[in-house]
Parts: sequence; C-alpha cells; structure tokens
Amino acid sequence: MKYVTLLLLCALLTASVNSTALLPPPLTTEDPIKKIITGGGKTAVAVFEDSVQNLYSQIGLAKHNLSLDAFRYAMIGYYDFVNHEQLSDKNIISIIDFSQASTRKRFYTIDLGKKKLIFNTYVSHGKHTGENYATAFSNIVHSNQSSLGFYITGETYVGSKGYSLKLDGMEPGINDNMRKRAVVMHDADYVSKKWIQKYGRLGRSQGCPALPKNISRKVIDTIKNKTLIFAYAKDEKYLTASAHLNLEKVFSDHQLAAN
Repeated sequence: MKYVTLLLLCALLTASVNSTALLPPPLTTEDPIKKIITGGGKTAVAVFEDSVQNLYSQIGLAKHNLSLDAFRYAMIGYYDFVNHEQLSDKNIISIIDFSQASTRKRFYTIDLGKKKLIFNTYVSHGKHTGENYATAFSNIVHSNQSSLGFYITGETYVGSKGYSLKLDGMEPGINDNMRKRAVVMHDADYVSKKWIQKYGRLGRSQGCPALPKNISRKVIDTIKNKTLIFAYAKDEKYLTASAHLNLEKVFSDHQLAAN
C-alpha cells in the first residue's frame, strides 16, 4: 500500500494537466520509481524534490509570491498525510504564508490534480501574533495568536462569525488545541483592501485565519472535509521540530519498498 501511495503521488506531481486520471503509467525498466524500489538510479528523495520543483514551476506559483520553500514544505506534509490516508481524494492543498505581510495575498489553495491555483487572497493572523507581520505563534488557549503547521479541515457550521469551517490541528504541542481554542476559518470585514488602505495592514483575529467576505464561502466549500492547510513561517524552531517536514525521515518511516 505504501509503495502504491508513492506511485500515486508521483503520478499526481508529474501528470499532464489534461490527464483524465491520476493513475500512474505501467512501470518500465527506466521508470524512476522502479529504480527506487530496486535500489538503483535516483533516490526517492531526489525524485520527490524534482517533482515538487517541476510542479511549482508549472503552476506558476513564483509570480504569486509563494516561495518554493513554503511549497516544498507543504508538499512534504501532504505526502505524509496522504500516506496515512488522512485526507480526502480532492487533491487540494491550501497554504498560509505567514512570512509575507498581511497586506499581501498570502492564502493559496492549489488543485494539485489540475495543476492550478484556485484561490489567492488575504488572510488574517491573531492580534497577539504581530502587527503587519506575523512573528509570534502559539497553541495556548486564549493566547489570541495564530498557530503554525498542518491543519486538516473539518465540518462547516453557522455561528457567531457566520458561515465557518472547523479546523483540526495535527501537530501535538504546536496546533492541536485548535478545537479547544475555537480557531476556525470565517469571513471578516477587517480582511479587505479597504481596511489595508485605512490602517496600513489587515485587521487581526483571535487566532482564526479569517478571509475576505466576498470569497470566504467559496473557499470554505472548496476545502472543507479533510483537505490539508499548511501555515508556514520562517520559524526555524518549528521547521526543525515538525515530524512532518523531515523528508528523509518521512520516507524512511513509510518504508518505501515493495512489501
């Protein structure tokens, strides 16, 4: 099963935009995945790195100011969660790039199957996370700070903030208190160009990733029910501590050899 998962992911990363299926082609003696299994040619890590860089270029993410580093880390985690069968079959990932100012469109939703950027819009951070830039993160209840790391989307509901999306933090000690903290995705008036023009930055939340009112429902309905969100920042403590970001360890743990 783990070998099949790698095949499916590499097919996803390298398939044609017009492909009608995500199934991999039959293996040949020159197939790089077969070389991984037989111990020859490129390593699994090298194949993965090449595939991620190609996908980053094909989608054109650089022109939308998403760094290759942020995308690469997101894809390492995506591979890990796919391998654990924790995600839906939507082939969608969302990235919040907290290394960018709040005045930039730093929320991205990407359809990996179609190799297409679906949404690129503003997103808030917590009021104790920083002013225009997000600089401090927390998992503590009532901290009013954003959390880094990987979240999996849950169910929708209508609450005090309107139509909202529950989120499950997947990293113990880093973001696993999201339900306790009532950190959800919702819309807000303070996430808008008008707010930026008036105050020089977005408004801030109590830790929720709030989106613009005119697009929030569309985003929520697209990503709800077990798709992955990665909240990234240039935070070395998190990047080195996360169990989902060490590519060599992830591949080793999943024992990418035919059983």
